[in-house]
Amino acid sequence: MTDNDRVERLLDRYGETYAHQAGIRLADRPQPLYQLLVLTKLLSARISATVAVAAARELFQAGLTSPKAMLAADEHTLWHTLARAHYVRYGGPAIRALSGGAQLVLDRWGGDLRRMHREAAGDRAALRAALTEFPGIGPTGADIYLREVQAVWPDIRPYLDERVTAAAKAVRLPATPARLANLVPPDRLPELAAAVLRGSRDKALTAA
Repeated sequence: MTDNDRVERLLDRYGETYAHQAGIRLADRPQPLYQLLVLTKLLSARISATVAVAAARELFQAGLTSPKAMLAADEHTLWHTLARAHYVRYGGPAIRALSGGAQLVLDRWGGDLRRMHREAAGDRAALRAALTEFPGIGPTGADIYLREVQAVWPDIRPYLDERVTAAAKAVRLPATPARLANLVPPDRLPELAAAVLRGSRDKALTAA
């Protein structure tokens, strides 16, 4: 089986990004960039990705798609919105982190994460550091955000961090960012990262 065959197999089975699963129509605009930040925070807790994605969908369906809307929501509303997705164990910390993160987006970036992007001027380390300033988002969460946002921020491509390259090795694909990136068109890099990470947990694929 060639590398291209392996990639097509992975993309077919596992190529859906977190943003797509959460119903985010990702674009270089304030609202979807903020929604991706919310999703990233929820994914950063020690909870299943399925529950985190479901919680994000509940928040967005409740209209909490901007920092101002998030701050306007009372704690009771936030708690019950998260609870509908069974995001309960970390509900309290999540509410505080979401509120704190919304305030930070407004205070530092005027509600627009494109400003964070412009200030970094293509420096991926600077973007990663800025993202870890948000409550509840650490280095792993920052990597999640950057892997997905490279779909609309082409200057940071290819963003294939160490977790992705290690997973690529497990599914017998090139384990360097440049070689791995060459296997798909640039706009499919987020899908490739998602597929490789999920595929590395599929014993049938890793043994093939």
